[in-house]
Amino acid sequence: MPAATDVVIVGGGLAGLAAARRLHRAGTPWLLVESADRLGGRIGTDAVDGYLIDRGFQVVNTGYPRLSALADLASLGLGYFTQGVLVRRGGALHRLVHPARDPLGAARTVLTDLTDSGVGRRTDGGVGQAGSGLGRLGDRLRLAALAARCAGYPVDRLLAAPETSTETALRRAGLSDRIVEELVRPFLSGVFGERELATSSRVAALIVRSFVRGRLGLPAAGIGAVPAAVAAPLPESLIALGVAATSVRPGQVSSTAGPVRCRAVLVGTDPATAATLLPSLGRVRMHTLTTYYHSTAEPPLDEPILLLDGDRRELVANTVVVSHAAPTYAPAGRHLVATSVAGPMVPPEPVVRAELARLYGRPVDDWAHLTTVTVPAALPAAPPPQGRLRKPVVLGDGMFVAGDHRASPSVQGALSSGWRAAGAVLEYLGR
Repeated sequence: MPAATDVVIVGGGLAGLAAARRLHRAGTPWLLVESADRLGGRIGTDAVDGYLIDRGFQVVNTGYPRLSALADLASLGLGYFTQGVLVRRGGALHRLVHPARDPLGAARTVLTDLTDSGVGRRTDGGVGQAGSGLGRLGDRLRLAALAARCAGYPVDRLLAAPETSTETALRRAGLSDRIVEELVRPFLSGVFGERELATSSRVAALIVRSFVRGRLGLPAAGIGAVPAAVAAPLPESLIALGVAATSVRPGQVSSTAGPVRCRAVLVGTDPATAATLLPSLGRVRMHTLTTYYHSTAEPPLDEPILLLDGDRRELVANTVVVSHAAPTYAPAGRHLVATSVAGPMVPPEPVVRAELARLYGRPVDDWAHLTTVTVPAALPAAPPPQGRLRKPVVLGDGMFVAGDHRASPSVQGALSSGWRAAGAVLEYLGR
């Protein structure tokens, strides 16, 4: 490890990697130190007995512009999820279709039930009346219009709109309690890591924009392939794994491998570590997400579609047969089901298993519980005000910070903040 360089990047998550990419492109000498034995931060995949177990259910969103700019998505062998969701409500499953990245057509395609006659499947495997579907027709049209605005308006216009909580924004858009509780809250709880919908309406608008404009998928090698793809062009000699920064100050980073002198320091770690190294930042409240992984010989659904709980049970955020999207996630003859729960309470696996039997409408007694992955600090909380989602990355005296806590709580936020912080470093260095 060199004793001196121009820029030391602390943290090998997506923010630190994006910063390294920009500095490397500019020809600026840099060194990245990462305390773990791998890159990726909160994004990683473990291979266990023929299964790929992601460290929490995460997906690739092709609608994230900074991701597609920094990673060759075509090389990831992405397997895609169905562009829509299923919602369990009462004795029936209801299908909400994706507007196919055509906001103007969203009102025409926003909802179809499992059959044209409105008949759905009961929890006992029989036939139940699905009725009018999710919410009233006006609800579905207003939801389609809201998605169309998020997808079609320029980002600057979305960020200039009055900022409220997501809950308040949904009510102001005229959505009824029924469609919020049976569809929107379950879906967004898995996205934000919180059920209260206290997240900023501006964050929600950009997330919805990416969902409508992009597709969701999984790499053949697991979600850990994403940071590997971002890091691919970087020289391994400039990345020091297993080296933890113990303190940072202008002109120097002290680490477990010794001090490194530098002209600029960029901290791109998780929010808690960043606040420890840079006390002036203050603590960031984090949301917890837990994923239960089950294996089964017979998949409960025949497509890779997200299943939501519309019965207001407020336990499971979503569940999906991930091996339908990416068959490499499970060995031959088996299927992998990932079920997400938002919030600090981690229900016992038997409780979640009982909920899965209700949601899928079939017995799950023969499913094997592979593991439960709890990520206590999965996503930063982002209540209003978030402004234009560009918290300062310049701290003065050659000190800089990046991470999804400086932008939106997402892969896009982490990558864009790292890119922006590196730009500020280059300006500081006069390059």
